[in-house]
Amino acid sequence: MTFLLNHPLVLFAITLALLWIASLVGASFHRLSNSPQSVDEEHFNLILGATLTLLGLIIGFTFAMAVSRYDQRKDYEAQEANAIGTEYVRLDALPGVDAVKVRNFLREYLNQRIAYYSTDDAELLSQTQAKTSQLQSELWSTLTAPATAQPNPLSALVLSGMNNVLDSEGYTEAAWRNRVPPAAWILLLSLATFCNLLLGYRAHGKTSVLFLVLPIALAISFFLIADIDSPRGGIIRVHAQNLETLADSFRQH
Repeated sequence: MTFLLNHPLVLFAITLALLWIASLVGASFHRLSNSPQSVDEEHFNLILGATLTLLGLIIGFTFAMAVSRYDQRKDYEAQEANAIGTEYVRLDALPGVDAVKVRNFLREYLNQRIAYYSTDDAELLSQTQAKTSQLQSELWSTLTAPATAQPNPLSALVLSGMNNVLDSEGYTEAAWRNRVPPAAWILLLSLATFCNLLLGYRAHGKTSVLFLVLPIALAISFFLIADIDSPRGGIIRVHAQNLETLADSFRQH
């Protein structure tokens, strides 16, 4: 399930085939029924309409969940850039040599954060996360030495800013792991399959092309939701625009 959710195009192809087959199976049930006339058309249409309405509502709620998580990832990217930029300026409160040393670490840290947003290679991502963790330790240890040697309100402000930098990375990691739950996907796919079974049963005798209409619409909807919800596997991604702009300003500085 995780593989499908991280590869929206694969999810689109599989769900399209699954839902189309479900429609054909529903039509087959109708042909094999011993007494097809015994079905109450009015009640059947009521059940089909209610089921399709429920499916539409669940798709809408799931789409809203995915969009809210996407917006959260964008917000945390901006917060990371603001925290790093603010701390970079606050380092003026440190002695010259210490400020230069911490700023060099902070520029390298910024490059690793940009790489975190842009890469989709698992090995490179693991290396980036390891380097980020190492830089966090170096930043904190390098900063605490001069700050504790000369404690004053400015050094406390610098430490507080670095704490915000480190916290923002943790918030970003948590936001990228916050996905639509697999249980919600299972419920959504199960209900969609059931709706196509009912629709195939109801549309028995019609051209088979009609059986593709709902599966295509649903497969596109699932693709869009999975694409927005997938931080790395989708087409719609959160780009490190604010972090890249900050890195450009550092180079100019």
